[in-house]
Amino acid sequence: MDDYGPAFALVCVGSGGGPLESDLSGYLLKPYKEEWDAGIIALEAGSGQGTLHRLLQQEPNLFKTQRSATQTYSASEIYTFVRCFLITHAHLDHISSLVISTGSFGGPRKRVYGHKEMLEDLEGIYNWRAWPNLASYDENDEDFKLLYSPLVPNGKYHTVFPDISVQIVPINHGTTDVGPYSSSAFFIRSDSHPSKREFLFFGDVEPDSITSATPKIIGVWRKAAPMIPNTLSTIFIECSWPSGRPDDMLHGHLSPEHLRDELVVLATEIYHSRRSSSGGGSRPKRKRQKRNPSVSADELRGLLTGVRIYIIHCKEQSTQVEGPPTRELIVGQVRALVQTAGLGADILSAEQGIYLSIKLIKILTRPT
Repeated sequence: MDDYGPAFALVCVGSGGGPLESDLSGYLLKPYKEEWDAGIIALEAGSGQGTLHRLLQQEPNLFKTQRSATQTYSASEIYTFVRCFLITHAHLDHISSLVISTGSFGGPRKRVYGHKEMLEDLEGIYNWRAWPNLASYDENDEDFKLLYSPLVPNGKYHTVFPDISVQIVPINHGTTDVGPYSSSAFFIRSDSHPSKREFLFFGDVEPDSITSATPKIIGVWRKAAPMIPNTLSTIFIECSWPSGRPDDMLHGHLSPEHLRDELVVLATEIYHSRRSSSGGGSRPKRKRQKRNPSVSADELRGLLTGVRIYIIHCKEQSTQVEGPPTRELIVGQVRALVQTAGLGADILSAEQGIYLSIKLIKILTRPT
């Protein structure tokens, strides 16, 4: 068991998928042993300064430092510490606070990392019409607040922050009138941690069973499988809708049944990876996107033990309905399906306002 301690600290500014603009995708990340004022990565930017201001009124010590038990920060100070943004795709519930706050950001110029198409979509917003042009590709252009920084999906890690590197993997997020729409998954690695700890973060994603002609999640699972659970044991993945949503109404998102099916595929990839590494067989020669042969439920049992799956991007009901809140309902449905399948993963909710530290086996609570 890893005894080196946590690699990352993360605060959830927002984790919802709408329609409430006060709880949209937004996470603040730093190396665990560093102070917040040493630099922060903003992972998504749906909810931002306004939401964080409200959260800090409720919990002023959310960003308590290791050097001072009494140090507190305002929301604007925290975003001054942000050095870069990692954005999975340019839908408004993932970029709205970035756009609105760009002109008021303090601190050094901030990079915006993402795939080329996402940055092109941002260019369509920073166009002097929808919003002032406050971003540029020119490293020497100090007149612009943001620096567009493409991440190339070439199977390599790219340094985005001191001691933190990211590998981007394209994933499907449905089809529009102008064609398929891409999102991203990020493998986020601590290069300074003795065990090179990393975690996996999904943007909005459509199940491979719906896009069977061009499956993309399988590529993510195939990369993740050899690392689970010794290097990678934390996954953030969306589940926007509760059970029973028809496939033609998913709009590029997951439901509990589809998420369970995808986790079965991950367990299958882990099974084949371990069997291959132990000399029990070699991976079949096949196109990278193709799935490995299925295995029995008994052989998959417990293969996700030690893995924490954080459910994000749940879409709240716009009208009051009886029963638990939508997020609680969805998380409970996913948990029940995964338990029935015997996969062994812990299914958790990424609640707005929580502080997480990412380690091998357990998530620690906020430091006291």
